[in-house]
Amino acid sequence: MTRFIDELAASLFDVIPAQYVLLILLVLGGLTAALWYWYPSWVPRRLPRLRLPRWRLRWPWRRQRRPRKAKIEKEPAPAYAEKKPDRPATVPGVALSLADRLAAEGRYAEAIRERLRETVGALTAAGVVDPEPGETAAELAWIASIRRPAVAVALGGATELFSEVWYGDRPAGRDQDERMRSMSGEVQARLQGGRLS
Repeated sequence: MTRFIDELAASLFDVIPAQYVLLILLVLGGLTAALWYWYPSWVPRRLPRLRLPRWRLRWPWRRQRRPRKAKIEKEPAPAYAEKKPDRPATVPGVALSLADRLAAEGRYAEAIRERLRETVGALTAAGVVDPEPGETAAELAWIASIRRPAVAVALGGATELFSEVWYGDRPAGRDQDERMRSMSGEVQARLQGGRLS
């Protein structure tokens, strides 16, 4: 067997020089490796089907399949969307803000948030800040304290209290709501005083 292989190799090398045989073997090895590596992409996934006529026998006792109705799924309401409470029937001559109503219901954390919203609304109306989507309360307080230094202390305290309650998960009570009410009132009073001067 070995002699046969030797004679075959000698007759091959007589026709083709050895360096060309090695080059051909290298190319064949590289081709084989490439085809092995990218095997799934060059093999067709489905073989072409031959369309043959189909004959069906309809049996009388078989039920016909009814088409299914498409299910319409309702999109769930997002978890972050909160239902704002309706405005209460107010006492004649006294208009309760939403923050006061929330505080009266014992929802002090939401009342604190609403008071900060009212404060930011007053700052926006005064032209001190121009809120952009994605800006945090701390960023707005920093901008407002640069443009109106008179509101820096009260607004900084209000923002800190809001952050402690909402992001620090600290319980909010009547005392925190009263502090927030006084700080937001001080900011609004300083804004009105700043506009007059």
